[in-house]
Amino acid sequence: MTTTTLTTRPAPARTGTTGDPAARARRTRLLHWIAVHTVAIAAALFFVLPFVFVFLTSVMSDDQALSGELWPHEWNWSNYVTVFRTPGFLDWWKNSLLYAGLGTLFTVCSAIPVAYALAKFRFRGRRTAMILVISTMMLPPQVIVIPMYLVWAQQLHLSGSLWPLIIPMAFGDAYSIFLLRQFLLTIPQEYIESAKVDGCGELRTLLKIIVPMAKPGIAAIALFQFFYCWNDYFGPQIYAAQNPASWTLSYGLESFKSAHSVNWNLTMAATLLVMAPVIIVFFFAQKAFVEGVTLTGVKG
Repeated sequence: MTTTTLTTRPAPARTGTTGDPAARARRTRLLHWIAVHTVAIAAALFFVLPFVFVFLTSVMSDDQALSGELWPHEWNWSNYVTVFRTPGFLDWWKNSLLYAGLGTLFTVCSAIPVAYALAKFRFRGRRTAMILVISTMMLPPQVIVIPMYLVWAQQLHLSGSLWPLIIPMAFGDAYSIFLLRQFLLTIPQEYIESAKVDGCGELRTLLKIIVPMAKPGIAAIALFQFFYCWNDYFGPQIYAAQNPASWTLSYGLESFKSAHSVNWNLTMAATLLVMAPVIIVFFFAQKAFVEGVTLTGVKG
């Protein structure tokens, strides 16, 4: 009698991700990261998707831009060339750079000495002076626009230009003074006393000691002022509306949109060109900007 012995082969181990401990660990970490950063991811998409929509629309053809399609059939980069060739667009660029550049420079140069005096000098009425500076921030610019316009237009004859907006920045900005003053309060008084012991006067102490240590705060107020001037629509509308040669990008974009009301691709291309400098400046200066803002307001 012959006995047959049956041998069973072991089943091959499954190599799928469900049986791989390393893969399970990676997937668990990924799901944990997504769960922890869900709000941040949603906020990032909330801010990024409009820029993506503007960019995609800006490279579409005229007909497709009016349709409901989201992805361009052809990438029409010539839309940006068309925008640049629009009469006056380059002049708007130059005016915006002039307004934002000089406005930022004047604001920083005027805010530094005032903020230094309010932060480090001890004199009677210092707190009252600070309250007066802060109180000016509570006054809307629309309240004083009529008397200011009469001064610039009828007495100084500067209407139709950007100088009524640039010149006042050389006399200080309340918000910049307040923000920089709060930052200077974080600088120890010992540095100033050591500089005076070495024979430095107030001006030399300000330039050699305070300004290098206050670079983050100065960068913060400079960026705030640059963004304000670049995006300002109300000021150019009041003083430069009657002279197209003095229009800025923020004001000229409204005229461009009216002239190309059915060309959404060109309107989006022009909008992206207006936003691009602000995005680029913030991207390269965000470290100093965030540092200056986070270190402001430590002391009162």
